Amino acid sequence: MGDMFQKLRIPALLCVASSVLAGPALAEGGSSGLFGWIHGDWKLVVGATGMVAPDFDGAKDLMFSVSPIISLGKAGPEARFTSRDDNISISLFDNGAVRAGLNGKILFTRDEDDSDALRGLDPVRWGAELGGFAEFYPTDWLRVRGEVRQGIRTHDGVVAELRADAFHDVTPAVRISGGPRLMAASADYFDTYYGVTPSESVDSGLAAYDPGGGVGGVGVGGAIDWKTTDQFTTSLFGEYQRLVGPAADSSLVEQRGSANQFTFGVSASYRFDFTM
Repeated sequence: MGDMFQKLRIPALLCVASSVLAGPALAEGGSSGLFGWIHGDWKLVVGATGMVAPDFDGAKDLMFSVSPIISLGKAGPEARFTSRDDNISISLFDNGAVRAGLNGKILFTRDEDDSDALRGLDPVRWGAELGGFAEFYPTDWLRVRGEVRQGIRTHDGVVAELRADAFHDVTPAVRISGGPRLMAASADYFDTYYGVTPSESVDSGLAAYDPGGGVGGVGVGGAIDWKTTDQFTTSLFGEYQRLVGPAADSSLVEQRGSANQFTFGVSASYRFDFTM
């Protein structure tokens, strides 16, 4: 139960932190300071996502989980396209064709209580990844986005993700989208999630494995978004990732997991508009 409450609290804390961080930057130079920036139109998006996904990165067994959707920010121009794969972001530059800014991701603990396949392996601590993102639109129907993040506490590695999404509005209320994904990381990242030390090898029965860095996954993802009303949005999504390189070569994946990673689910969210 403690892990579940932790997962429910963190998105809300991130929303508050994002508002606090963005507030002074946006208010800088304003005559009324931070309190002047607070006044205006705001939007609060709340909802939930239910999905079936691997027990852990590299697992062969799937599990069902539910996670909250919470987003708070000032009303303004919306991004031309967003994806559920986009991690938490604060845009610092946006000219319509190019957006760039800060980016982050929360990482949860992983231990043998999560899956029998992890027995004998040391726990992975909770933490975060912080970095930046940039995205651009080569055409009116294609977005390319890259994210680069440095691990904090959980691992000391660098993680990079590259995604391209083609999108088309079937009707004013229904949008379909999809495209390729690529993930790469340094050796420290793969060592945390896929490495097996000699002592862990003795305890777990897995072959010892000391990974390097490189491309760890390639795949494709897609979604159907239905804007039921101006405030209410539902989505159906799916993704396939094929682990390669340092991830696929891990004894954890080869002996107890799978290089084929499937995720699919649904989400629903509602936007509240208010003025302060």
